[in-house]
Amino acid sequence: MLTGTLVNCGGVIAGTALGLLLGKLIPKHLSDSVIKGVALCVFYIGVSGMLAGENTLVMIVSMVLGTIVGELLRLDDHLNALGDKIEKSFASHGLRGRVSEGFVTASLLYCVGAMAIVGSLEAGLTGSQATLYAKSILDAVSSIVYASTMGFGVALSAIPLFLYQGAITLGASLLSPVLTEVVIAEMKAVGSLLIVALSLNMLGLTKIKVMNSLPAMFFPILLCTFM
Repeated sequence: MLTGTLVNCGGVIAGTALGLLLGKLIPKHLSDSVIKGVALCVFYIGVSGMLAGENTLVMIVSMVLGTIVGELLRLDDHLNALGDKIEKSFASHGLRGRVSEGFVTASLLYCVGAMAIVGSLEAGLTGSQATLYAKSILDAVSSIVYASTMGFGVALSAIPLFLYQGAITLGASLLSPVLTEVVIAEMKAVGSLLIVALSLNMLGLTKIKVMNSLPAMFFPILLCTFM
C-alpha cells in the first residue's frame, strides 16, 4: 500500500545525491537562475490547479479556518525550529550549508500539492500507485535542482514526506465515505493556492508562512459535507 510513497522518498534521496554532485560543477549565478525558473514552473502548476475548484467560498473559508488552526499550533515555527536543529547538528560534525532552508522548502514543496493528496488517496482506496510514481519522477528532478544549491537538507524532506503521504494512504479507507469528487476537487484547489504562495516565497517576493496554512487543505471535507 505504501509502495508509491516509498518510491517517492527514494526518488527524493536519489535526486539529492545527484544534485550534490552537480552542485560542485554548476556556478552559483546559474543555479540561482535555475531555481527561479523552477519557481515559475511551480507558480504555473499552482495556478492551473486552482481551477479544479468550483466553489470559491469553500476555498476562502478553508484558508481562513486552516490558517487560524496553523497559527495557533505554530506549525511554521515548529518546522523551521526542527530544520535549524538539524542544521546545527550537522554543523557540529563539520558539515555546513543551507540545511534548514533545503529541508523546509523541499518538505513544503513535496507535501503541499494535489498529487500528494490525490496519489495517497488513490493508493489507499484503490491500490493504484500511478499518481505517486509520476510524482516521484517530478520530485526527483526537483531534488536535483534544489540539492545543487541548498545541499543535503533536501534529502531529509523524505522523512516528513513519508509520514504525511503514509498517513493519508493508511487513513484513506476511513475518509472514503466523504471523499466525493467535489471534495477532492476543492482540496486540490486549496492545495494549489498554497503552491502559488510557496512559489512566491521561492522567488523572494513574499515571506508567507505556508506551513501555517497547511490545515486548510483538509477543511473542504467538513465544509462540503455540511454545505
